[in-house]
Amino acid sequence: VAKDLPPKIQRTARFSMSPDQKKVYQEVLQQSQRKVLGMVQGKGFHSSRMEILTVLMRLRQICCHLELIELGDLVPKQPSAKMDLFFELLDEALDGGHRVLVFSQFVTMLKILCKELEARNLTYCYLDGSTKNRQEQVRTFNTRREIPLFLISLKAGGTGLNLTGADMVIHYDPWWNPAVENQATDRAYRIGQQRTVYSIKLIARDSVEEKVLELQERKKKIIDATIEGGDGIPKSMEWEDVKELLEL
Repeated sequence: VAKDLPPKIQRTARFSMSPDQKKVYQEVLQQSQRKVLGMVQGKGFHSSRMEILTVLMRLRQICCHLELIELGDLVPKQPSAKMDLFFELLDEALDGGHRVLVFSQFVTMLKILCKELEARNLTYCYLDGSTKNRQEQVRTFNTRREIPLFLISLKAGGTGLNLTGADMVIHYDPWWNPAVENQATDRAYRIGQQRTVYSIKLIARDSVEEKVLELQERKKKIIDATIEGGDGIPKSMEWEDVKELLEL
């Protein structure tokens, strides 16, 4: 099968968070460090996994867009350097005639992107876990080449879709298990694909996102072979890994 397919080119696009994002990130990181240390000391690592996931998710949301978290009175001037990078890459892709799948695990993030796309008069297809006309969205994208974009939530669109109408995949945020990301990319990279497929991950420098990538590389074989727990963290993740992610 692999011999019949064109090349697949994967790369990571790194960016620096905006001053607003950096400020919020550091504040939340410091709070999280104290909170997690107290929890683990009080009831142990395994009993704290759900709370740890919530803490890590909040940091990852800050890397994506500040509107994903409660900010109180703060009104950020630049809520998402990642979204700025996304639209730079998207403009280049569309100028080059590419059609793009965009994956995020955060439905709220996808909705923000939808609003921005509409403001720019760009048409798109959309799919998340609540989408009723799933196959209709797929059929529309594959048959109407004038629609350049398909926004998909990672969990809803990781398997079972044939989207060879696209030749570029943007992973807006990294998932713990690289096999899940690869399954998502393979919605475009499968039998019937005639063009080279480009897969791009957007990663915030000096953040938990970079550390997730490092964890993926270091534990790739273990993570790929390990069924994720119900909380979404691979069962292979240990306390030492969490300490690295949270700079403890």
